[in-house]
Amino acid sequence: MNKNRVALVTGAYGAIGFAIAKKLVAGGYEVILVGRSERRLEEAVATLLVLYSNAKVYYEVVDLSRKHSVKELAERWQGKLHLLINNAATAPREKIQTFEGYEIQFATNVLGYFWMMEYMHPNMTDSPDSRIINVASYWAGNLDLDDLMFQKRKYDNDTAYRQSKQANRMLSSYYAKKLEKFSIKVFACHPGDVNSKLSNNLGYGGHESPEDGAETPYWLATSDEVKNLSGRYFENKRLIYCPFSQDKEAVEELYRFCSQA
Repeated sequence: MNKNRVALVTGAYGAIGFAIAKKLVAGGYEVILVGRSERRLEEAVATLLVLYSNAKVYYEVVDLSRKHSVKELAERWQGKLHLLINNAATAPREKIQTFEGYEIQFATNVLGYFWMMEYMHPNMTDSPDSRIINVASYWAGNLDLDDLMFQKRKYDNDTAYRQSKQANRMLSSYYAKKLEKFSIKVFACHPGDVNSKLSNNLGYGGHESPEDGAETPYWLATSDEVKNLSGRYFENKRLIYCPFSQDKEAVEELYRFCSQA
């Protein structure tokens, strides 16, 4: 059991996020659910407490597309954090910009991951076997470092999603090296093809259950098999070569952009 270990899951009331949170609660973790809707967070916590009456499960309302919201979470955080699972994602069919002018998929799916890693990792530095799991996808590609916000390209939510998932995999490799000195391990993975609001927005159904989708992220969070594989990408609990992470110049450029956002 992991009763003294604390896990944070973003996008925690979505199909995959909730399934991940449920596995962690069942495994004895203290779990903090993160999302934008307080009502849906309250419902998720209540459901978990019905299933596991002695669970330690809480929530934090955070808009992951807004830097200040993530910073405020980090500033009010108390105690250690052992496990950060960046899972939140969006894929609206129409182009939406944040107040700061960022395309919403990039803001949520990429900058949200980046800010969570950047601002929350100080709480993980003295915790044994701390891990960050970035839920990415095999549906990745089309990253355009000269047009990340679709100012030149016509917006297409599928292209924007693929770009964001490529970026997740690239930033995972960068942070694996950056946080190595703190013994924090970083992994990226494809969770599975789950029928969800996100997959429906992209025009797909999904043949796997949310529990199936949670399997690889949970395995990366808890397995001893991957301890020496920080920075790598996984599908179906298998190590997969990621060409995006090997383009060191592009990875550095992406990191620079995110660090200035």
